[in-house]
Amino acid sequence: MTELPDRVVGDARTSDFGWDLLTDLADIGNRMAGQAGERRGAERVVEAYEAAGLRNAGLEEFEIPGWWRGDSSLAVTGPGPDPVERTHEGSHAVIALPGTPAGEVEAPLVDVGTGTVEEFEAVAEDLDGAIAMASSRTPDEADRWIHRMEKYVNAAERGAVGFVFRNHLEGALPPTGEIGYHNRPGPIPAVGVSKEVGERLARLAEDVEGESEGATDRPTVSIAVDCRNEPTTSVNAVADVGPDTDEAVLLTAHVDAHDISDGANDNGAGSALVAEVGRLLATVEDDLDTRVRLITFGAEEIGLWGAYHAAETTPHEEIKCVVNLDGACNSRNLRVSYNEFEPMRRVFEAVTDDLGAPLSTGSTISPHGDQWAFAQEGIPAVMASTTSEQSGRGWGHTHADTLDKLDRRDLAEVAIQVAEATVRFADAGTSVPHKSRAAIRESIDEGYVTELKTGGRWPY
Repeated sequence: MTELPDRVVGDARTSDFGWDLLTDLADIGNRMAGQAGERRGAERVVEAYEAAGLRNAGLEEFEIPGWWRGDSSLAVTGPGPDPVERTHEGSHAVIALPGTPAGEVEAPLVDVGTGTVEEFEAVAEDLDGAIAMASSRTPDEADRWIHRMEKYVNAAERGAVGFVFRNHLEGALPPTGEIGYHNRPGPIPAVGVSKEVGERLARLAEDVEGESEGATDRPTVSIAVDCRNEPTTSVNAVADVGPDTDEAVLLTAHVDAHDISDGANDNGAGSALVAEVGRLLATVEDDLDTRVRLITFGAEEIGLWGAYHAAETTPHEEIKCVVNLDGACNSRNLRVSYNEFEPMRRVFEAVTDDLGAPLSTGSTISPHGDQWAFAQEGIPAVMASTTSEQSGRGWGHTHADTLDKLDRRDLAEVAIQVAEATVRFADAGTSVPHKSRAAIRESIDEGYVTELKTGGRWPY
């Protein structure tokens, strides 16, 4: 049996409130962290909070290391007896990765495949003074997702002078994403290219191994990046619903998006869902036992800055648990990564069972997503997303993360599931015990320990 009255479920399925907010966020355009569009997006979320009748709606400001995109290009020459230069430039051919420094480099290309530690070690002697290229794919046999940040840092620490990140999905779309070096900017220029450009580069690199007659040298790649790295400010959009208790359930998402697209599913949809769930909860506010704190974070895409600001400025004993929404509208098939907080998994399983909805779960403690700022401290925190048939991020972090990929019916169904789970977390009878930092530290998979220590992001 669900806790939400039928009238609330019906309201969620017929209201345009959440979809209208998502549309407005997508139409803002550039919501890059620390830039004008991100603040406008946060302000639009606050307007939605106020329209939903939530209290204490407003913005909280904090400092971040900002990054502004300029033009980038990549040119490749050879190998072979009569090499021809191919130049790729313009935003749909090659794009800089946020956090990269500006600069120009020219060096031989070394393909490190999917960028596993083993693949880096296999070409370690060739990387010093070279440009490393890694695919966005994580191999099927890997026991965890291998993030671009780890691949970039491994390249830099092995002496590479540049980094090329190639998409593994078809469609001529270069991927973007923070390079994740602890002390921004990173040490070497980094760009993203499409699968199609990457395949050409990989083929030329293979020719070095003698697969093409006449190959005498590695292909030479030139990378040119124009960008700015400067301090700026970002904002969190906050509001409350429910009784005025010290303890709160946090329902969160991030409002910033990469500047190359609408950021529709990543993560305009999450921001719209937080406001829509808040609106639904306001209709049953008198039945909530615990306050629900709504936060749409700024600056997630460049290092979880908004989430860390909230985690550092909120007494941990006042946070009952955290439900973070990220990439949660490309279907209505919910996936919950619960970071070994079993009571939270059980609540979501009960909710989806009662609603007759599908659910997939993952237990691994992952450092990717705003929930990490809380989970690393032992605060129960999960990330809720949705699954589709696309591999990896799908359209995310490309020019194609646009509103037309999403369906308002999916947004409504996810809102119902999340609202139902939030009501149950707010129930006084639901226990979600915190863990110690030491317990979390000991439970992190060795691979993620390596990733976090690589580049200086290990928090313990």
